[in-house]
Amino acid sequence: MENKAKTLVIHENDNVYINLEEGHKYARRDIKAGEDIIKYGFPIGHATEDIKKDEHVHSHNVKTNLSDISDYKYNFVDHGIKIGSTDKTFMAYVRKNGDVGIRNDIWVVNTVGCINKTAQIIAEKAGAKYFPHPFGCSQLGGDMEVTQKVLAGLVKHPNAGGVLVLGLGCENNNLDVFKPCLGEFDEERIRFLNTQECEDEIEDALAIIDELKAITAKDKRVPVPLSKLKIGLKCGGSDGYSGITANPLCGSLCNRMSEMGGTCILTEVPEMFGAEHLLMERCVSKEVFDKTVAMVNGYKKYFMAHNQPIYENPSPGNKKGGITTLEEKSLGCVQKGGLANVTDVLDYGDIVTKSGLSLMNGPGNDLVAVTNLSVSGVHIVLFTTGRGTPFGGPVPTVKISTNSALAERKKGWIDFNAGRLLEGVSMEKLTDELLDYVVSVAEGEECLSEKNGFFEISIFKDGVTL
Repeated sequence: MENKAKTLVIHENDNVYINLEEGHKYARRDIKAGEDIIKYGFPIGHATEDIKKDEHVHSHNVKTNLSDISDYKYNFVDHGIKIGSTDKTFMAYVRKNGDVGIRNDIWVVNTVGCINKTAQIIAEKAGAKYFPHPFGCSQLGGDMEVTQKVLAGLVKHPNAGGVLVLGLGCENNNLDVFKPCLGEFDEERIRFLNTQECEDEIEDALAIIDELKAITAKDKRVPVPLSKLKIGLKCGGSDGYSGITANPLCGSLCNRMSEMGGTCILTEVPEMFGAEHLLMERCVSKEVFDKTVAMVNGYKKYFMAHNQPIYENPSPGNKKGGITTLEEKSLGCVQKGGLANVTDVLDYGDIVTKSGLSLMNGPGNDLVAVTNLSVSGVHIVLFTTGRGTPFGGPVPTVKISTNSALAERKKGWIDFNAGRLLEGVSMEKLTDELLDYVVSVAEGEECLSEKNGFFEISIFKDGVTL
């Protein structure tokens, strides 16, 4: 990586450099029409016209190289990041089944959107958390199954010390139908209330929550291995700095977590398109490779089934920040996974079980992706952003800015500033600082989304509504 004055060349083979004052690309040399634009050492598209040295390289003169369904071959590349162990510990709650939680809150989870406001009233009166959503009825087949898997993952999440599952009574996803979706669960800490059967559902719910509070009041944090920590990785509102600062920083932390036996999950499948080969070559087995191929091509087929272009250009905010093509965004996005080996591939509602880096099916949409990560069992989500967002999911959602200007301007949103990588702070030092901050959040320090009271979910929708 070559950094001269206020420009940056990321890889020696790149034919563009980055203007660090704005995050946009400029030609290192003359580039002919049709020639690949190289950034991060890989093509991010091709020139649609001749581009002169030092000319701006962006949407007006660059087009994606990507096309439809691809064939892949398994060729494992070992980058030396081994799954290990650690003597380091952090203070957390150990649940009856051995799961570890970093919060001990009471959660109200409603089975159907019809009682969102009821859940809100109960939660606000009780000092609990609630997660409104519009689903749970009038859904069919796999669409309903995804809703049930997501809600079940919330109900059983170890960050919740106690849960009230609130039903209406007449919904498709009524309590009798939903309970089997939970499998085994702690009946002392997970309670149920059907509101149509109550004379005063608010009073009855508050009585149940009082019982749950009495139980959780006895819980104490104890030392647990840092290898038990599970981290979700997400980016939103990316810019030209994302693949230079915040995403590589998360990648460095992911490497560190893998070496300590911890767990990280990378999602946003459409933002793997164009960089999926870098993940596939790190799959630890042919089985994991085949699952990765199926996930990537399956998501392409989802786009095609709805007659939508697979390689949609980045969003207006991404473009304003300097990102031109999906390849460019993806090559920056996958850096959140570092160089750790890919040990598993998860579908909607699957619970993560393996150390190292797992990939998860799902869209790039912030709310859906963070919800998916949360229900998989992650304790914290590291959310990198170059544009800024106040959003927070069911678990602590730590905002990492790609640039110092954003961190300074949005102090009420940004928890950690990765822009310091461009100001002389080393990757090793900043990784140490980020790990220390993550541990502090795991031990109870609230991140800004928690302090602001932002706990939102969104459930993936792909089916018929009656």
